[in-house]
Amino acid sequence: MLNGLYAKLNVSTPVAVVIIALSLMLMCGFLMTRLTKKLKLPNVTAYIVTGILIGPFVLDLIPRRVIDGTAFLPDIALAFIAFSTGEFFRVDALKKSGWGVIVVTLLESLLASLLVFIAVFWGLGLPLAFSVVIAALAAATAPASTMMTIRQTGAKGVFVDTLLQVVALDDIVGLVAYSIAISIAVSATSGMPFSVSTVVLPLLRNLAAVALGAGFGLVMKGILTHRNTDNRLIVSIALLFAFCGVCAAFGISPLLGCMAMGTVYINTTDDTRLFRQLGYFSPPILLLFFVRSGLSFDLGALVSTGTFGRWPLLAVGVVYFVVRILGKYCGAFFGAAVTHKDSSIRNYLGLALIPQAGVAIGLAALGARTLGGEMGRALETIILASSVLYELIGPACGKLSLYLSHSYSDKLEDVTETPTDEAGKPLDPVEALICRIQTIQKELPQREIDENEQAFTEAAEHFNSMQHVYRNQRHIFRR
Repeated sequence: MLNGLYAKLNVSTPVAVVIIALSLMLMCGFLMTRLTKKLKLPNVTAYIVTGILIGPFVLDLIPRRVIDGTAFLPDIALAFIAFSTGEFFRVDALKKSGWGVIVVTLLESLLASLLVFIAVFWGLGLPLAFSVVIAALAAATAPASTMMTIRQTGAKGVFVDTLLQVVALDDIVGLVAYSIAISIAVSATSGMPFSVSTVVLPLLRNLAAVALGAGFGLVMKGILTHRNTDNRLIVSIALLFAFCGVCAAFGISPLLGCMAMGTVYINTTDDTRLFRQLGYFSPPILLLFFVRSGLSFDLGALVSTGTFGRWPLLAVGVVYFVVRILGKYCGAFFGAAVTHKDSSIRNYLGLALIPQAGVAIGLAALGARTLGGEMGRALETIILASSVLYELIGPACGKLSLYLSHSYSDKLEDVTETPTDEAGKPLDPVEALICRIQTIQKELPQREIDENEQAFTEAAEHFNSMQHVYRNQRHIFRR
């Protein structure tokens, strides 16, 4: 459709085609968020749906060469996602949580993967290569959706801290599981005999990527010290891109390394400002990544009567969708029970682990590129379709879990402790309100004031004080 429009407008320059296509992807993605915002849906859903609508299977507004030419976007987008996730791996917070969070994470992520593998491989009889990869992808969740829900509700407390750490850690579990699974898949599809080295070598490569990412984090710390805002952004993005390039050259996912880079940087500098800067820069890149994922979505294969193995692709997607939710909830429940977590964590944590988007979609794109053919297309189609559904119901389930765990409320007394006097007796309503207001004021972030603003404030205060002195002198003189 777009190619016909170009012909009518006599636009044949490849550069013009690419620029117009990227502009359409950005603008259409933005406009779709205006609709999903009214429906209380996350932006990720809007971007994926936009890609499907303007893609080759609906309106066909984006040329195939643009879709193929932006194959680097998953690597770049995942680098930003992984680096920002590293901010939540503060050593002091992990020490406070102890081993309990790790146990919960392992059980909820690995049980979801195990149940998906059993359902797909033995239940549906699909190929081993496909089954192990899609089972590994079941472990990952969507930190972006979880963070958005927490910010919208203003939730806080033990439940929220546990949730954030589990969401960040299970992406690590998913990445390690994916590294093992893709090695098994490659061996299965190539006809090579399976051996321990096919699993150990990819793990060693990923460990090397983690070590290299940690080194990049230290380099980033050294270079960014005493740099201005613009240079900090330039250098940090250059280092992220360089690390992605190194990983791509060796065929390694950049996620674990970028997460290590962010973790090392935040623990050695405590500089949250850089993460905010990258947060302002990354939205257009993430938008293009998710829209491109929608463009690659094979809608025809999902709804057609064709089969993958012995089953329609839609049936495979439904099984994956349902079994993953069951595995996540049961794993979180058992993990919290084993580690003696609070009943609210045990009963409601699984509800908040349903969303799945960025990491899973990025890994699915990498997996589709590795597997290729019908198997690769089926993998990416199922993950994209299920991600749309997860993003439709995930935020609502996450908000429900936060509410049921009393992590947020519309009532002030539900989110603050009941103030008492020195004897431990509750204060009267007026004193209690004053105490709550003072507590909230202490928790508000302090705004940084630059030198010019400070000088202006001091000058204004001096002017006001001089005016006060002048009025007093004039009053005395009149008397």
